[in-house]
Amino acid sequence: MALASAAAGGPAAAAASPRERILAAAAHLLAAGGREAVTTRAVSAAADVQAPTIYRQFGDMRGLLDAVASRGFAAYLRSKADRERLADPVEDLRAGWDLHVDFGLANPALYALMYGDPRPGGGGQAAEEARAVLHQLVQRAAEAGRLRVGVEPAARMIGAAGVGVVLTLLAAPERHRDLALSRATREAVLAAVTTAPGAGAPEGPEEERERTSTRAVALRAALGRAPGGLTAAEHALLLEWLDRITAQP
Repeated sequence: MALASAAAGGPAAAAASPRERILAAAAHLLAAGGREAVTTRAVSAAADVQAPTIYRQFGDMRGLLDAVASRGFAAYLRSKADRERLADPVEDLRAGWDLHVDFGLANPALYALMYGDPRPGGGGQAAEEARAVLHQLVQRAAEAGRLRVGVEPAARMIGAAGVGVVLTLLAAPERHRDLALSRATREAVLAAVTTAPGAGAPEGPEEERERTSTRAVALRAALGRAPGGLTAAEHALLLEWLDRITAQP
């Protein structure tokens, strides 16, 4: 079942407060008819409130849609809260990719709210929350010495590829969606930004450079969390040096 429908929690009238009734009504309308169905008139009627109540609670319809998306994504995260963290951080990234794709395919209207507007900040709070989850997974891989590139570029690459895959799959008729596209893209991106566990000694200049870069990424990730006894200026300078090491061609 799509999270938008689940988040609605049944008829809007069953929700206690006006805010909850509005959110439930908007989520139900979104799941049933897409973004165009979530109008002031339709939400007011379904939630049994006057239009000014919507604007007092959410500022405008964009604010309401952001709240609906954030609520739906939070509900999805709660449904996966019992998922155990995997020992291998790259496997955890792989599982996180699959969860992201599953969420998008199960909740196309919510996903379109989060990622269908390419303007800066267009995805709202829910998209920011999703990026934070991804950043945590990538940070863990960096701290384990498993990244070829820095945390930020790795997170951007994985995020961009994942969103592109989901939007491509959603654009296809459901019967023609080939999840092999997701698996192939996932493996290509992870191969580009992560390293294999327990790699042996470097065999040549390129392998040596990659090993040095991987260690620099791991050290930078650790320093970002706990700078130790360095002054602020020393910490900033060391981070700059490490960034230069990882950015070398």
